[in-house]
Amino acid sequence: MSVWKKLFTAIKGGATEAAESVADNQALRILDQEIRDAKEELRRSDNALVGIIAKRKLSAQKVAGFESSIAEYEGHARAAMEKGQQDLALECATRVAALRNEQDAENTYLQQFTQSEKSLKTNIAQAKDKLRQLEQQVDVVKANESVQRAQAAVSNTNLGANAKMHTAVESLERIKNRQQERQAQFEAATELEQEQSGSSLDKKLSQAGITGSQSASAEDELARILGKK
Repeated sequence: MSVWKKLFTAIKGGATEAAESVADNQALRILDQEIRDAKEELRRSDNALVGIIAKRKLSAQKVAGFESSIAEYEGHARAAMEKGQQDLALECATRVAALRNEQDAENTYLQQFTQSEKSLKTNIAQAKDKLRQLEQQVDVVKANESVQRAQAAVSNTNLGANAKMHTAVESLERIKNRQQERQAQFEAATELEQEQSGSSLDKKLSQAGITGSQSASAEDELARILGKK
């Protein structure tokens, strides 16, 4: 692989890593927005469910109304027959048949509304349960993210403190070296001064026992005095 190809590959890899880093940094924000969108959809679903329930109740009321009307006209038909009014009884029977047809149609609607209500309730409950689980996971991820950021901050602080301590130790060593060098310079200057004045040589001779004043004993001093006539 040529140098240019390697460079291009490196740049491409860096761009991919940068894009992934941006996506990771925005992940929690994206999740929060998706959760808000899901809640809005669930709110609309709840409204739709309310509408279905209302229609199911109205349909059930209509079915009950047809049932009441059917019972009423059946009673009229029997009363008409008891009075010998067969034609009137037939008209009542015809009305009952029409009401039963309408009731059957409304029963079909009622069953559809009931099934839709049941299905919607199940789906909405499942969606809300999944949303709660997702929110819990997001809360855990956010908590972990906060903890890891704190750990990273502490780690960086420790690294910085260690680096500063290392720098301080180096500075201390430099100060010690300068002090030792300065002390050596002081000692060298003192030795040079002693050599130039001759005191250094006298000191060496005295230490060797070659020269130096020696105190006389009392007997020697008395002999010296008595010897003077």
